[in-house]
Amino acid sequence: QVQLVESGGGLVQAGGSLRLSCAASGRTFSSYAMGWFRQAPGKEREFVAAISWTGGSTYTADSLKGRFTISRDNSKNTIYLQMNSLKPEDTAVYYCTADPERGRRIEFYDPLYWGQGTQVTVSS
Repeated sequence: QVQLVESGGGLVQAGGSLRLSCAASGRTFSSYAMGWFRQAPGKEREFVAAISWTGGSTYTADSLKGRFTISRDNSKNTIYLQMNSLKPEDTAVYYCTADPERGRRIEFYDPLYWGQGTQVTVSS
């Protein structure tokens, strides 16, 4: 079992930046692929980015490449999502997730565990 706690959300103006963090509990954190999803009001939840358990492979939604970067620090049991050049359409609840299947290609990321989410609001 893994518990995920997100932080770093908030209100930011368009063009600004935020860095989300996700702290994970459990000794097996470093063996899990991790990722982020988001859900905007009235919309379906969508994939944002994922990172392999080693940190050697990442996968980011095409529409977010160049603005969003995922990273991890296994020594701190934490992953990050650096978000730059934020737009009002990035407003959403952002969820940290974990996929315990080590054999899965990062492009087929399929999380089992979900955090409670953190709100990101981008004003125009």
